[in-house]
Amino acid sequence: MLDKLSSTDTVSKRLTRRTLLAGAAGLSAAALLAPHARASLTMPEFMPLEAVDYADARKRFHTHLLRKISAPEKSSPLGTPDGGTRVTYPGGPNGSIELVAWLSDYTPSSTLKPAVLFLHGGNATGDGHWALMKPYWDAGFVVLLPSFRGENGQKGNYSGFYDETSDALAAASYLENLPGIDKDRLYLAGHSNGGTLSLLASMTRKFRAAVPISAGVNSWRYFNRYSDELCFDGSNPQEFIMRSSVCFGPSLKCPTLLLRGTEERPFDDDHKLLMERVRSAGMPIDNMLLKGTHNGVVPGAVVESIRFFNQFA
Repeated sequence: MLDKLSSTDTVSKRLTRRTLLAGAAGLSAAALLAPHARASLTMPEFMPLEAVDYADARKRFHTHLLRKISAPEKSSPLGTPDGGTRVTYPGGPNGSIELVAWLSDYTPSSTLKPAVLFLHGGNATGDGHWALMKPYWDAGFVVLLPSFRGENGQKGNYSGFYDETSDALAAASYLENLPGIDKDRLYLAGHSNGGTLSLLASMTRKFRAAVPISAGVNSWRYFNRYSDELCFDGSNPQEFIMRSSVCFGPSLKCPTLLLRGTEERPFDDDHKLLMERVRSAGMPIDNMLLKGTHNGVVPGAVVESIRFFNQFA
């Protein structure tokens, strides 16, 4: 997971991930969950492959939240970043939640500009995330860095990737409809939690290309590690399936490059299975290791994503 990066942190510094939600009671949030929710964290022996397209599956499925919580990371309200503008976009169910995003400064013109939607890591937005975006606008891209429901004191309930994917899709629509943006050159990238969301979003709608960085593809694995964040009905396996891109490999809708640091958890069997399933549907996908830790890999990954995106210009 990408730890929150504040303005006083270097982009490669590894930070404490977050405090437990249980507070003064001295119990982990996992201990407060119903027994059936904890018991459901046993991973299946083999990741199921869903026959339905992920976009269609999302139209039929509604997550059942057992706990209504904010994003599980302490954070400050969002201001205006250096070199950018504070904007709002209509996230949430049917655009019902106004959420903050940061947009790089640009001047619309008759020459349409390519754009990158970047989904941050962790469960809060910080100045350090924005500082990582500079290579994109230096390379001529317009950048939108959205925040998500329940982050930085905003409205909405954290759902552990599912409704946050809806926010990411809403942010994509906002970005591509800005004046002077080339809808045919809308790219997607994200790190850690944002990498996970990047895969789910690019299985829902088409982007020109996508670069998920340090992405998770198996939600059982994630919520076994971060059981304090399990807020949905864990007794329903479909809840995990709908948050696991490995279960919907043939749904990927754009060329994709998976990036990861040499000093973090390596690409595992789930990632290999995802790639096999994506390729079985004829969609290009590749992976690459870059030198660095989970957080330290991001600057190099941003540069590599620019190289990848320019192949599809």
